[in-house]
Amino acid sequence: MNQTTTKHKLYRRIIFPFLEFVKAESFSGILLMFITLSALVWANSPWSDSYEKIWSTPFTIALGDYGLTKAAILWINDGLMAIFFFVVGLEIKRETMVGELSSVKGAAFPVVAALGGMLVPAGIFILLNNNGEGLSGWGIPMATDIAFALGILTLLGNRAPLSLKLFLVAYAIVDDIGAVLVIALFYTSEVNFLSLWIGFLLFGLLLVGNSLKMRNIWIYTLVGVLMWVAFLKSGVHATVAGILLAITIPGRSKTSELEFQESTEEILDDLRSYRLAEQTNTEQEPTDEDYQGAVYAIENNCAEALSPMHRLEHALHPWVAYAIMPVFALANAGIYFYADLVNGLYTALSLGIILGLVLGKPIGILLFAWLASVTGLAAKPKSFSWLQLLGVGLLGGVGFTMSIFIANLAFVNSPMLPLSKLAILCASVIAGIIAYIILHFSSPKPAAEGDMEE
Repeated sequence: MNQTTTKHKLYRRIIFPFLEFVKAESFSGILLMFITLSALVWANSPWSDSYEKIWSTPFTIALGDYGLTKAAILWINDGLMAIFFFVVGLEIKRETMVGELSSVKGAAFPVVAALGGMLVPAGIFILLNNNGEGLSGWGIPMATDIAFALGILTLLGNRAPLSLKLFLVAYAIVDDIGAVLVIALFYTSEVNFLSLWIGFLLFGLLLVGNSLKMRNIWIYTLVGVLMWVAFLKSGVHATVAGILLAITIPGRSKTSELEFQESTEEILDDLRSYRLAEQTNTEQEPTDEDYQGAVYAIENNCAEALSPMHRLEHALHPWVAYAIMPVFALANAGIYFYADLVNGLYTALSLGIILGLVLGKPIGILLFAWLASVTGLAAKPKSFSWLQLLGVGLLGGVGFTMSIFIANLAFVNSPMLPLSKLAILCASVIAGIIAYIILHFSSPKPAAEGDMEE
C-alpha cells in the first residue's frame, strides 16, 4: 500500500470522524454558554419561582400497573444523561479501536497527562476539605467538559493545531473514563443486589449477542432500557448502564472495505451501462425502477459497511450535543444568588473546587506530561509547545457538565449543592479565560502534524 493510500485511509478512518466530532462539540460548547447564562438569568429573575416549579414537576412513564414517577430534573439527570453517557461510551470505544487511544504509543502521552489531571485536583480538594462536611465532593474537580473546552479552543481558529485538539479530546475521554469509575465506585447509595445482578445479567446477554454477531440495534435498545431500569432500582447510578450498553455495541463493519467498494462499483457500472444505452438509442433503456433499485442497493451496502457503533454515534451525537446537554445545563445551572451563597465562595468546599479546577488541572496535566516525556514513557508531539500544553491543561479546568453531574450525586438535597455549582461556574469561567489568553498569544502559527520529540 503506497503512502498516499495510507494517508487517505487514515483520514477516512480517524481524522474525518474526529473533525465531525470537534465540529459538533465546538458548537455545543458555544450553545452551552448561552444556555447557562439563560438559566442564571431565569433563576434570578422575577419568574424564578417558575424555574423551580418546572424542574420539580413530577412525570410518570407507565406500562399497565408498572411505572416510574420522578421529578422532571431527575428524568433529565438519570434518564437523558444515561443517553449522554451511552454516547460517551461509544466515543471511548471508537477512540480505543481506531483513534488516539488505539495504540500504546499514541495513548501514552494523553493518558498519563489525564491521570495527573485527575489525581492532583482531587488531592487539592481533599487537602482543603479533610474531615470536613464537603469531603464527599472530592470527585468534582476531576472532570472536564469536552464541549465547553473545544468550544473555547475553536474560537482560536488556526492558532490551535489539529494535534492540540486531538490531545485535548484524548485526555478528556480518559477523564470521562475516570469520572464513570468514580461515579460507579464512590457515588452509589445503598445497593439492591437483586436489581444489580439483573442488570449485569442483561449486560452479559448483550455481550453474548455481540459475540454471536447480533447487529439488530433495536434489540440492543430494548435490552439496554431494561438494564437502565435495573441499575436505577439497584442504587448504582443509572447512567452506568449507558456506558455498559456502549461496550456491547458491535464496532466492526459487516462487510470489508474491499467488498463494499467492489459491490458499489458493480452497481454504478450497471447504471453507467444504462446511461450509455440511452445515449446510443439502443433497446436497453434504463427505467426509473432500475435507478431506484440501484440506489436502494447502494444504501444497503452503506448500512452493512457502517458498524452499529458508528451508526448510533452519528445518529445520537447531535441530539446529545444540541438537546440533552443544553437541557441539562438549563435545569442544573440556574443558581439563585444571595449574600450567604456568594460569601460561601471563601469556604473550604468552594476553594477546593476552584483551586482544584483552575490550578490542580493544569498543574497535574503539565507535571505528569513532563514526567512522561523526561522518563521516556511517552513523547510530546512537536506540533505544539509546552506553553500551549499548559493552555490546554487549563481548558481541562472547565468542568461544568461533568462536575455539576458529580456535585448532584455528592450533595443530594444538601445546601452545599448550590454552593458547589457556583464554585464550578466560577472556576470554569476563570480557567476558560486564562486558557484562551495563553493559547491566543502562544505560537499562533499552525505546525506540521505527527512529528514526535525524541
